Amino acid sequence: QVQLVESGGGRVQPGGSLRLSCAASGRPFENAAMAWFRQAPGKDREFVAAITWSGDRRDYANSVKGRFTISRDNARRTVYLQMNNLKPEDTAVYYCARRTGLDMGVIPRQYEYWGQGTQVTVSS
Repeated sequence: QVQLVESGGGRVQPGGSLRLSCAASGRPFENAAMAWFRQAPGKDREFVAAITWSGDRRDYANSVKGRFTISRDNARRTVYLQMNNLKPEDTAVYYCARRTGLDMGVIPRQYEYWGQGTQVTVSS
């Protein structure tokens, strides 16, 4: 079994920054692509960013390109999401997800394991 625990959410003003962390435990961290998704009230869960096991490839939603950066530290079994220049429309619950295999995915059903989520609120 895999357990994912997110942290780092909170309230920030527009233009501010936050760094989310996702700590993984359980099954090996190797050979697993990782991703961040988010879900705002009344909306579907949407893809934010993904990274391959080696970190050699990353993918971002168009809405966050140039503002968010996904990274991972395999020794620490942790994935990060650095979020800069935050906007009110970034307000959502952010989820970490794990997908067995070397390829990234952008659809929620492609990921087998999920964290409980961390709230990010961008408001003045």
